[in-house]
Amino acid sequence: MPARRILLVSSDLMASSRLAGVARGLGDTLDVRASLAVAAADAPYDVVLIDIQSCPDPATAIAHGRQAAGAAGRVVAFGPHVWKDRLDAAVAAGADAAATRGEVMEGLAALLDRVAAT
Repeated sequence: MPARRILLVSSDLMASSRLAGVARGLGDTLDVRASLAVAAADAPYDVVLIDIQSCPDPATAIAHGRQAAGAAGRVVAFGPHVWKDRLDAAVAAGADAAATRGEVMEGLAALLDRVAAT
């Protein structure tokens, strides 16, 4: 499988460091941004992971994530498992999938495979 370009939008430095290590182990590259405002120049990404807990307006973040993903990329919103309504709203706003923070932190490889198959 060719290396994927992944964009993580999150202000959580510990999560970004951990996920960068997982991505490297998979042979992928992970760019980390605190905001999508600076990501458009680097587009397109294969997968854009958006931490909705770090975004004041998740719907706007999803729209910008869609631009960063381009036509073939996938946008995945993630957040705390207790935010089910907000995760569902992110999908309604245009995310291809939503995941809990635990799914992203503990199962990034499986999540990437799952969204690539859709």
